[in-house]
Amino acid sequence: MLGSHKPELVDFGVHLGFQPQHDPRKATKIEVKNLSFWYGQKLALDHISLRIYACEVTALIGPSGSGKTTLLRCLNRSNDPGIVPNARMEGSVLLDGQDIYAPDLDPPMVRRRFGWVAQSPNPFPWSVYANVAYGPRIHGLVFTRAETEVLVEETLRRVGLWDEVKDRLNEPGTVLSGGQQQRLCVARAIATKPDVILMDEPASALDPIATAKLEDLIDHLRESYTIVVITHNMQQAARIAQRVAVLHLGQLVEEGDASEVFLRPRHPITEAYVTGRVG
Repeated sequence: MLGSHKPELVDFGVHLGFQPQHDPRKATKIEVKNLSFWYGQKLALDHISLRIYACEVTALIGPSGSGKTTLLRCLNRSNDPGIVPNARMEGSVLLDGQDIYAPDLDPPMVRRRFGWVAQSPNPFPWSVYANVAYGPRIHGLVFTRAETEVLVEETLRRVGLWDEVKDRLNEPGTVLSGGQQQRLCVARAIATKPDVILMDEPASALDPIATAKLEDLIDHLRESYTIVVITHNMQQAARIAQRVAVLHLGQLVEEGDASEVFLRPRHPITEAYVTGRVG
């Protein structure tokens, strides 16, 4: 029975973040409705329905192969058939109440509303300055050198990187440390002023100090952005998230406030996963 494992939950020693509950004043930013997704004949997501709230962190957790990255890519139309051959999707994804898969919407314009941070730091092989400035330039957010310089400095300050790189703006972003590179990638993601930031295991390649800085940054950014993050680190999910969604074999088995999911899980699969017995 589920209740028989409560001592293990105590031993697990979950350390919840500053705000491990959803703020009921927050509006729904993304609503996933009855979403199923196939790669060819393989069903990767099975009737997923999920609400993601504005200016909060929602963590997607679950074993490898459970559908987390597929779901994340569906949120910004990165799994469109034109990008992923033989892909097929049913259901809908609403952003601010609008179906982003509506046929009259331009997919690149939809994707512009999302920033993406990958698993491993992947700055462009250009200068630190160009990594931040490129997106705003091609999207017409800045026009003059002066405007670009202001945006680059403001963005690097937001990710806590300005003081570390202000004298190295012309150096390649690839010469920075791993943690600095990942914060540069976050800066690149927010420089185009998205509504939502999607992160796919952003700290998996970082050392503990760099991970702590990234977690602090995520907590700071949620004041302005809706953030959806995939992580295999249960303690990290507990520290940074207000909401948690648990996926298993393409199904959403549980979702709720971080405090409820980690301390009082309702589903045996969730309990087994967060206590380390599976995963």
